[in-house]
Amino acid sequence: MEAFKTALTFLLVIISVAASYYLRRKRCETKLPPGSFGWPFVGETFAAFAANRNGTPNSFIVERTQRYDNRLIFKTSLIGDSVVILCGAAGNKFLFSNENKLVTSWWPKSLQNLFRLCILTAVGDEAKRLRRMIMTFLNPEALQRYVGTFDSVTQLHLQNEWDGKEMVESYPLVKKYTFELACRLFVSVQDREQMSRLSRHFNIILDGVIAIPLNFPGTRYYLAARAARAIREELQLIINGRRLVDKALGTPTQDLLSHLLMATDENGRFMTDDEIVNNILVLLFAGHNTSSCAVTMLMKYLAEFPDVYDKVLKAPEQRGIAMSKGPGELLNREDIQKMQYSWNVVAEVMRLSPPIIGTFREAKTDFTYAGFTIPKKWKLYWSATWTHMNPDYFVDPEKFNPSRFEGDGSKPYTFIPFGGGPRMCPGIEFARLQILVFLHNVVKRFKWDLVFTDEKVEFDPMPVPTKGLPIRLQSHKF
Repeated sequence: MEAFKTALTFLLVIISVAASYYLRRKRCETKLPPGSFGWPFVGETFAAFAANRNGTPNSFIVERTQRYDNRLIFKTSLIGDSVVILCGAAGNKFLFSNENKLVTSWWPKSLQNLFRLCILTAVGDEAKRLRRMIMTFLNPEALQRYVGTFDSVTQLHLQNEWDGKEMVESYPLVKKYTFELACRLFVSVQDREQMSRLSRHFNIILDGVIAIPLNFPGTRYYLAARAARAIREELQLIINGRRLVDKALGTPTQDLLSHLLMATDENGRFMTDDEIVNNILVLLFAGHNTSSCAVTMLMKYLAEFPDVYDKVLKAPEQRGIAMSKGPGELLNREDIQKMQYSWNVVAEVMRLSPPIIGTFREAKTDFTYAGFTIPKKWKLYWSATWTHMNPDYFVDPEKFNPSRFEGDGSKPYTFIPFGGGPRMCPGIEFARLQILVFLHNVVKRFKWDLVFTDEKVEFDPMPVPTKGLPIRLQSHKF
């Protein structure tokens, strides 16, 4: 009898706990954002990837906001995680303003594994520490010293790869240029064979950086992990050699690597070799991939809108700068500051084709947004494409119109090609210099038109023309 009572009591406890859990879950579910988790395991991942591959990354979000009564928040499931997508300036502001409070930066497991602990993947105090140490090299004031280097590398690239050609495939060449520049500024690598070898490894990483992390031979992730190991080994050899060279010369090389070897945090602690390798790896990756996409799309839009090209070419800022230079005289910081219309054109290109279409955050705790519960550990996503194409923020958003950035420009949290808040891209100024210096040099040498006027652009995950954007060149001189 006693055993029966014990068993009955235990059963009642189990039923009570189960009922309590069920009721809590039901209450929670009524507060979750609208949406669907799609298929088991894969969720709506394939639909999101298909939209990117079709060149319409915004369509995945637009279809769902319309489906859910035009709410600017909905839930889905991507790459095996529950995700809440926040749309618009209010959602962007919320996520950017609550970094390290309600949310923290999050990346897919494949990316975390490939790049390890670095400025991109670190969170909290460690992210702040790494950012402070790296930004002393990447801040606008520091980079102004290297404008001449940007210019000389750009001129040499155009002389070697573009001059004398009637047609070029612009995307591979632009990617080669941005990688050469990143190698020069970050690790002072100029050997063409070494740069070519590193570039091949980085291209493999790009293919596997957002992939299911299955470490089996032949998978994209496996190949990417192997390429990352090869780059790490090469960077370590560069570090070892740099220590010997700097010690022998008594004067450090003027690049990011020497800066990181000497930099200390607020406690006087130096970076470890692993930290230096991880951060240079991710900066080399991001420093040429995003910029190459932006420059390539800039070439595309200038070919499609010859009136804008003519305005860039004939504007006092570009023509005046070119005419003011003596033989061999390089660009300087004052020249860059004059390129305001050119930067408006670049901004409009990045509005229509942002190099980064959005990133993730992770909820640190349960919280409420717009009347809905966001559970702890759920992922959140902000979308540059949805924001940039919203007619409430940009009149005629489908139209290419650089003049929209004149005067006061865009409203806060509506133009976000570099993200925002504490996690804003640390390479903004580096990218700005890369793009403007290239633009100055290419327009003063060439006019161009597209070989394929209907070439498709895929977002995988960055905007890339599927045929490499071949263009016909017509040389000219001021």
